[in-house]
Amino acid sequence: MSQLLKLYLFAYNSLQAFGWTVSLVRILTCFIATNSVNGAYASAGDLICLLQTCAFLEVVHGAIGIVPSGVLFPLMQWSGRTHFLLAIVRQIHEVQEVPAVFITFFAWSLTEVIRYSHYALNIFGNCPFWLTYLRYTTFIMLYPMGLAPGEMWLMYQALQFIKEKNLYGDFFANLPFSYYNSVTVVLLIYPFLWLNLYLHLFKQRRSKLGKHHKKKN
Repeated sequence: MSQLLKLYLFAYNSLQAFGWTVSLVRILTCFIATNSVNGAYASAGDLICLLQTCAFLEVVHGAIGIVPSGVLFPLMQWSGRTHFLLAIVRQIHEVQEVPAVFITFFAWSLTEVIRYSHYALNIFGNCPFWLTYLRYTTFIMLYPMGLAPGEMWLMYQALQFIKEKNLYGDFFANLPFSYYNSVTVVLLIYPFLWLNLYLHLFKQRRSKLGKHHKKKN
C-alpha cells in the first residue's frame, strides 16, 4: 500500500473516530445535564446522520480493494443503519425522543470510537493490544444492545406513525406493498441478517486475537 493511500485511510478513520467521540460526549453530556435519555437525537442526531452517510466510503474501500473487508458486510451494516437513521428516525419526529434512540446512539458511538481508533492506529502498525482487544470484544455486548432494545424496538414503535402518515406513500404507490409492510418484513428478517454479521465478527475475533496469542507463545 502506498504512503499516500495510508495517509488517506488514516485521515478518514481519524476523522470518523473524532466525530463519533464528539457524538458520544454530546449524548452523555445531555443525559447528565437533563437526567433524561430523551435528548439523544437533538444533541447528536445530525452529526451521527452525517458520519453514517460518509461511512459509505467503507463500502467503496472494500469494493476497490484498498481494505480487505470486501463489500457484503460493510454494505449490510451501512444500509441497515442508514435506513434506520435517515428513512425512519430523521423523518418521524415522534420517535426521536424515545429511549431506544439513546440506547442505539450510545452503543453505536462507543463501538465506533473504538473501531475507528483501532483502524487509524493499525494503518501504521502502532495500535496497542488493549485497543485491539477492545475492538474485538466490546461488540459482544454493544451489538446486541444496539439491535434489540435499540434499532428493532424503535422500528416497532415507528410502525404506527409510518401507517398514520402513509410515509413514502407516493414512492410505493405503484408497488404491490407499502413502506409499512416493508418495515414489518425488515423487522422479521433483521435478526437473521444481523446474526450473520455478528457471527462474522466472532470469526474476526478468533483470527485477530488468536494471532496475538500465537506470537506471545
